Amino acid sequence: MNPAMKKIFYLLTVLLAGFSFASCDDLLDAVPKDRLTKDTFFKSESELKAFAIVFYGAFPEGDLYIANDDHYTQNNMSNEEMGKRTVPASGGGWSWGALRNINTLLECLDNTPDQAIRVKYEALARFFRAYFYFNKVKRFGDVPWYDKTIGSTETELLNRPRDNREFIMGKILEDINFAIDNLPVDKSAYEVTKWTAMALKSQICLFEGTFRKYHASDVYLQTLPADAHDYKWYLKECADVSKEFIQTSGYGLHPSYWELFHTMNATDLTDEVILARDYNKTYGAYHNSGSSLTTGSRGCPSMTKKLIASFLMKDGSRFTDISGWETMTFVQETQNRDPRLAASIRTPGYTRMGETVTTSPDFKVTFSGYHPDKYLTTPEQDTNNASDIDLILFRAAEVYLNYAEALAEAGTLTQADLDMSVNKLRKRAGVTGMLNMETANANPDAFLTNAAWGGYQSPKLLADPNKGVILEIRRERAVELCQEGFRYYDLMRWKEGKIFESNFYGMYFPGAGTYDVDGNGTNDLEIYTETNGNTAATAKKLNDEIFLKDGNSGLVWLHKTIVRKWNEDRDYLYPIPTDDRNLTNGILTQNPGWDDGLTF
Repeated sequence: MNPAMKKIFYLLTVLLAGFSFASCDDLLDAVPKDRLTKDTFFKSESELKAFAIVFYGAFPEGDLYIANDDHYTQNNMSNEEMGKRTVPASGGGWSWGALRNINTLLECLDNTPDQAIRVKYEALARFFRAYFYFNKVKRFGDVPWYDKTIGSTETELLNRPRDNREFIMGKILEDINFAIDNLPVDKSAYEVTKWTAMALKSQICLFEGTFRKYHASDVYLQTLPADAHDYKWYLKECADVSKEFIQTSGYGLHPSYWELFHTMNATDLTDEVILARDYNKTYGAYHNSGSSLTTGSRGCPSMTKKLIASFLMKDGSRFTDISGWETMTFVQETQNRDPRLAASIRTPGYTRMGETVTTSPDFKVTFSGYHPDKYLTTPEQDTNNASDIDLILFRAAEVYLNYAEALAEAGTLTQADLDMSVNKLRKRAGVTGMLNMETANANPDAFLTNAAWGGYQSPKLLADPNKGVILEIRRERAVELCQEGFRYYDLMRWKEGKIFESNFYGMYFPGAGTYDVDGNGTNDLEIYTETNGNTAATAKKLNDEIFLKDGNSGLVWLHKTIVRKWNEDRDYLYPIPTDDRNLTNGILTQNPGWDDGLTF
């Protein structure tokens, strides 16, 4: 959408927000001229587009580049990680306003005389309804299905119980398939197309397939009907739509991985980027990636040692197979690695966009030492509300990974499948060693299942004959998609929440002293025991401001003083708010393991 059109639709959205939509049944014969109604609106494509633009608010906004998980952490852990979630009275993600807007548009499409336009906007609305319900299922499991707007007096509909997960997933797939068949085929960096819908279906089916595989014995899947689709059915749906996307969409891989996260406008990346959130300070659209990644008061985002160690060597061999890898200096451990590492954190020789001098990891900002770099632009965007680099929502690389994982988890993966997916990602990155399925399964990476490092522990995975290649695909997903908002729900669908109980680590330091971490001739960190010698840019007191794994030496121990507990019987789903349960007199049931104090 060009800047002029963006401004028009921004103004239209503001205008629409100032009016209320009255129910058709409530209107008198004389319609007030200061109020938009279902009968007087939705008559043209411009009106449909003006109303539908608010649907895009469902996508993640400025926090897309920030996370709390075992790979990307902050100084304050999330309640999810610590096991400190409680049942809220209201909110907590249990909101339905966006769905009402979607269903309103669907109900009013008959106002538009042009059938082609009606079908196009039905497809758009159904895409967003599928997206809405997919997020609800990920968060809560079973939820009530609403495909019409509900009035305040329709208590029978308002008080309906949660529908079965299989029913909801069937409705989601009906919607997303309609969207695929009827959305525009022309590429657009900022508007939903057929290809966006295919990418979303790939994501939906991978989630559901792997969730049903790894959670098969859990109580919240025991209510599935006898004729429910099994996990392999969903994985096949994922593989089929992903393969079709790869072969027919015209999307591929942008030549430079680094450019994906350091190019201001996604319109320059449409060889890979399917959909992005458009930011432009001229229209008041901005986020805080610059200030979050350069200011110590905004959470100190950090990559963990576990993720850094997962990056392969440039030749495709495992870094963690090298003797002494745990005690390497930062300069040593970053040599000859997968080039995506240097595109994701500040490595030795790092320079900021728009600068020529090198910049070191800043220990005032990142407490692991591994300083994230994705979506960090020029220094003038480092202040609050100053960043307007576009943020990617869907890109082809994820579809490639979904394709490979779905086939591996279903047990139908071939080497040819890896060559058209994972190995293309490695080649684009500059890794020379390709993933060989037979080799991976013959020699699975012990680091990735090492419990001391928070490795994967699901019994189903450990017993899978494809364990080795599944682990390698998960590695590839972690590396390729790091800092893009996928990791938490990946762990949920794989039933690996216990990982949050493991220790998180940062760089290695042999003890108190002054360190030029990246070898550029400037001291970056002083670790002191009694007195700060003011010999480095940042000073931290040992066993007070910084903790080391072995007491006086070792890896930086992140969150050492924070107690974490993951409840396997409860924490994979969020609780239903008590106010909503009360309003339905208990017809809306609570998720397993959550005690909300209600007696029904």
